[in-house]
Amino acid sequence: MLKHTALHPEHLRLGARLVDFAGWEMPIQYASQLDEHHAVRNGAGMFDVAHMAALDLHGARVREFLRRLLANDVAKLTVPGKAPPTGLPVGKALYSCMLREDGGILDDLIVYALPAPAGAGQEWFRVVVNAGTADKDLAWIRRHAADFGVDVRRREDLGILAVQGPQARSRTLPLLPDALRAAADALTAFQGVERGDWFVARTGYTGEDGFELILPHDELVALWRRLLDAGVKPCGLGARDTLRLEAGMNLYGQDMDESTHPLESGLGWTVAWTPEDRDFIGRAAIEPLRGKSPRKLVGLVLEGRGIMRAQMKLRFANGAAGEITSGGFSPTMKQSIALARVDSAADGPCEVEIRGQWIAARVVKPPFVRNNKILV
Repeated sequence: MLKHTALHPEHLRLGARLVDFAGWEMPIQYASQLDEHHAVRNGAGMFDVAHMAALDLHGARVREFLRRLLANDVAKLTVPGKAPPTGLPVGKALYSCMLREDGGILDDLIVYALPAPAGAGQEWFRVVVNAGTADKDLAWIRRHAADFGVDVRRREDLGILAVQGPQARSRTLPLLPDALRAAADALTAFQGVERGDWFVARTGYTGEDGFELILPHDELVALWRRLLDAGVKPCGLGARDTLRLEAGMNLYGQDMDESTHPLESGLGWTVAWTPEDRDFIGRAAIEPLRGKSPRKLVGLVLEGRGIMRAQMKLRFANGAAGEITSGGFSPTMKQSIALARVDSAADGPCEVEIRGQWIAARVVKPPFVRNNKILV
C-alpha cells in the first residue's frame, strides 16, 4: 500500500494526477506542468515534500560524528547565533554526499547546524534525506552514530513544505507565526531558524529563492491552504524535475547512486579535502581519483530537434563516449537540455543518438537557468 503525506487529501481536492514515487502516492501535476514550472520561475509555487525524512541528531560528539559521516565538512557550519530582533536561534545549512567505504553515494542531503536553546546543552543537527533512501540512510547513520554516542531521531511528527520563486518569500512571510516572521525575513541563503516545532530555511531545489519549512502535520495543512489563498500555485513532481534540471541539480537514482562517486557526478565541490587528517567515510577510495577520475558529469544543450532522455548514448569527435543521466525539455529555454556522464577525455563536437539518428549537442557547464536567467 502506498504511503500518504498529510497533504494527500489536499491533492485529491485539487484534482492532482497522482503517481507512485518511492512508495509514496505523490502529485506529478495538478493542471499544467508547464504552468507550474513558469509559476516558480516568475512568481511563487509550492511543493509537498513531506515524503522526505527529517532526522535530528543530538549528543556531545555529534559534530565529530558528522565530520566522519559526510564528505563535506560540518566544521564549515559556524552557527550565526541569534536573529534580531527576536533572539531566536539561527542555524546554517550545508549540502553534502554520504558515501560508502568504496566511495559510492548512499545519498545526497542537507544538514543544518542549530544552536541549542539557552540551558539546553550542546548544539544539535538536523539532516534531511531523500524519500527513496530514507530507511537505508537511517540504518546507516544509526549504525555509525553508536560509536559516537549520538542519538538519531526520525521526526515522524513533522512534514516538509517548499515554497519557491521570486515571490515566495514575500507571500510566505505574512503567513508565518508572529514570533518567527522577522527572523525568517532576515535569513540569508543556506540559513535556518526555529521556533518551537517550526523550522524555516532559506534553501530549495529549483534554482529560485524561497523557503523550505518543517512543521507539524496539522499546521502544514493549514499553511498550505493559506498559501493557496495567497495565490501560491501548487506544483507537482513534474515541474520540480524540470526546475531542478534547469538549475543543474542532481537527482539521486539518476545522476548519482551507490555505483558512482562524487568526482564523476559533478559533485567534487561538495568534498572537503582539508584538513587532510579528516578521515570521512569513503575518503580512502576516492582520494586517489582527485584530478584523475575517468568520467565526469557535463551539461548538454541540444542543437537540433528532439528531446534528450536518460540512457541515450553520446559520441564525441575525439572518440570519447558517454550517456545521458537526466534529460528533458527546458520550458524556460524552450529546447532540450541534459546532464550526461562522459569520458573525462571527451572533447570537441558532440552528438546524441535519438531514435536512431545522431543529433548535434553543445557541451556546457551547469546550471542552465538560475533566478529565471538563462546562463548557457
